[in-house]
Amino acid sequence: MTVVRHGFLGALSPGHRERLVSFAHDVSFPGGTRIFDEGGVADRFWIIRSGLVALDVHVPARREAVLETLGEGDLLGWSWLFEPYRWHLGALARSAVSASEFDAERVRAACEKDPWFGLALTNCVAQVIARRLKSTRIRLLDLYGPPDAGES
Repeated sequence: MTVVRHGFLGALSPGHRERLVSFAHDVSFPGGTRIFDEGGVADRFWIIRSGLVALDVHVPARREAVLETLGEGDLLGWSWLFEPYRWHLGALARSAVSASEFDAERVRAACEKDPWFGLALTNCVAQVIARRLKSTRIRLLDLYGPPDAGES
């Protein structure tokens, strides 16, 4: 199994990284595959090895709005870590994707058994959430912010 060691995994110490990787197995998704839907059960997560995945949000009476596109080394899915374990967004493979897949229940059990591992993993996931919230905020400001104040 090949696992990308930068991006999300690069933020973990070598010991914690190896512990997490021990739970992984390889998966692939053809381009155009819906990986998960907003509101669905978040029972797994992925670290992308190659390809692109669009994170989107359902907009009633319109097609899904893409909030961000993820690629190599990125964590796909964080809702598995927080109750009620439901996806907050949807995900669509924009191209062929290969990834390391993790069973959320097994990883949560390992986090409970080893609190230092749990703290390190939770901290890394929290950093991902913070970056994505900032990115979403910027995108929303671009879409819905006031017109450029510098124009006359």
